[in-house]
Amino acid sequence: MTPYYEQGGITIYHSDCGEVDLDLSRFSVVTDPPYGMDYDTDGNRFTLGGRSLPRVHGDSEPFDATRWLDAPCILWGMNHFPQALKPGCALVWIKRGDAAFGQFLSDAEIAWCSEGRGVYCYVDTKHAISCQRVHPTEKPVGLMEWCIRRFPEGVILDPFMGSGTTLVAAKRLGRKAIGIELEEKYCEIAAKRLSQGALPLELGA
Repeated sequence: MTPYYEQGGITIYHSDCGEVDLDLSRFSVVTDPPYGMDYDTDGNRFTLGGRSLPRVHGDSEPFDATRWLDAPCILWGMNHFPQALKPGCALVWIKRGDAAFGQFLSDAEIAWCSEGRGVYCYVDTKHAISCQRVHPTEKPVGLMEWCIRRFPEGVILDPFMGSGTTLVAAKRLGRKAIGIELEEKYCEIAAKRLSQGALPLELGA
């Protein structure tokens, strides 16, 4: 398969990860897959603002986590597919700190991690409101750096790459990484982000 982008140990493939033959023993998987919740991405629904973005491809079908569970792995959205997961630890992104905390919309997002048994929290209450969103389910670059640090060895694999936040985080940490993304527009966005060098904007996942 010809890479869409390849530079400095970071590689992007424009493909469906379900059609790529991967030897997972070579990788540490860090990804934010479609959860199977058919998420309504129209941010204009709420008085807090936002804008309409395309739906997440594959999000209308249940997510099959089983393929990824034999690798060192972090899967965001664990509360949407808990029945598929093995014992592990929980990573929590606390993303809201406003007056509506605990009352309206999600205050946090949860990931399953194959390593450990505890519950660990990362606090960033600014990103969800202030980021320039290019993907409907964005994550902060700092959050993905925090995730990657849990796996000190191995190439990072994000099979649901989106706009490349995991790869940007890997680049900042000096780690090799591979991203796979079905939608070419997000491959293009990720490649441009990785080519910026300083990477000043923390865009979507």
